[in-house]
Amino acid sequence: MRVARLHSFATVACLLGVLALVAAPETAAKEPALTVFAAASLRSVLDQAAADFEERTGVETDVSYAGSSTLARQIMLGAPADVFFSANAGWMDHLAGRDLLHFGTRRDLLSNRLVLIAPRGAKGEFALDDPSALLRVLGDGYLAMANTEGVPAGLYGKAALQSLKLWTSLHNRIAQADNVRAALALVSRGEAALGIVYRSDALAAGESVRVMATFPESSHPPIVYPAAALARSDHPQAQRFLAFLAAPERKSLFERWGFTALEH
Repeated sequence: MRVARLHSFATVACLLGVLALVAAPETAAKEPALTVFAAASLRSVLDQAAADFEERTGVETDVSYAGSSTLARQIMLGAPADVFFSANAGWMDHLAGRDLLHFGTRRDLLSNRLVLIAPRGAKGEFALDDPSALLRVLGDGYLAMANTEGVPAGLYGKAALQSLKLWTSLHNRIAQADNVRAALALVSRGEAALGIVYRSDALAAGESVRVMATFPESSHPPIVYPAAALARSDHPQAQRFLAFLAAPERKSLFERWGFTALEH
């Protein structure tokens, strides 16, 4: 009986060893996290979308936010990202021209509106084509904007001010920030009297800011958010993530956060 027991124990141990060897490759083959570089204005909605994607697929998703210009430059310098989600087509074109995008994966996913905001408690609304009204509200304060030489929200904002013949009066009164969320923060903290941000940013700020006016769409280039997988990435889930974002069921999520989902 004792010999039989020893034999049984040896058999069980052997089986456990075989099972461990079978399971080991699966553990070793676990996919790395999917790294997404995304425009700062996407933070609120993309945090939720990435969490939904991770819950549905089990794929860990890490999103890094900054101005699109900063992220594009990091990608050109070799930063290890799998997906780029830009706030304008220009920086995506920049990467495409250097063969840094995975061919055929680029999608124009979203649009947005440009708005003029003030801190909570500001009174009234006014027409953007009246420079005296805007200057009167601005007073001795500053107009917060994302960097007007590279960050998409700043580029759109500068174009809008030029179109409305306001740039000459205001360009010396601008507090430039690294990205649109930083410009939003200046206004919400009361450190700037006015600011130019996306509608989605104003919505994300809740009651800490007030929308004073919406810029005419004709006053600036179309606001388009393209996304693409990056050529140097071999992550098997990059295109799946893009398809997830473009799926019709994401439309309500994006629109709830102030974006417009584009048709595909």
